[in-house]
Amino acid sequence: MKIQFTFLLIICAQFVFAQSNFELELSEAAQTLTSKNVTYDPSYFSISYPNGDIPSDKGVCTDVVIRAYRIIGVDLQKEVHEDMLNNFHLYPKSWGLSKPDKNIDHRRVPNLMTYFSRFGKVKPITKNTTDYTPGDIVCWDLGGGVTHIGLVVNKKSLDNQRYLVVHNIGGGQVLADCLFDFKIIGHYAYAK
Repeated sequence: MKIQFTFLLIICAQFVFAQSNFELELSEAAQTLTSKNVTYDPSYFSISYPNGDIPSDKGVCTDVVIRAYRIIGVDLQKEVHEDMLNNFHLYPKSWGLSKPDKNIDHRRVPNLMTYFSRFGKVKPITKNTTDYTPGDIVCWDLGGGVTHIGLVVNKKSLDNQRYLVVHNIGGGQVLADCLFDFKIIGHYAYAK
């Protein structure tokens, strides 16, 4: 019995270690994006599929998340598109589409929120800084129906009270102390 329990503890420890490695890789991937000069551009682009991307010098908030995951081998364009093909009725209808569009669906915050709710871990929305850890995805309501998304990374604020976020709210892909600057409407962890 003691051997089985010890084996179980080793398996659990390996799982936790693997999870933290994934989250660390995602955090580091997001931070590498801040070294690239990107102009905020919400234009519609026709892109290749799978693993398509808009021009590397352009992007919006969702592109930060998409590109960080792509660096570590996860193609959110493909993942979201395949789920929308089979479950289109579960996704928001805010854009008047009658079917999925592989060029843009993954670049919309409400669609990513739906996808992460379905396949990731929905985490609590709180004002407690310790609830937000590196690798977490946070979504905000900026007001007027405008949503926003970013990735929590393993760098701390100057006062060492909270983790920073990599996002693009208009000034390119940046590292910022903005976790509680806007109303949080989604908090997720997603590991493929």
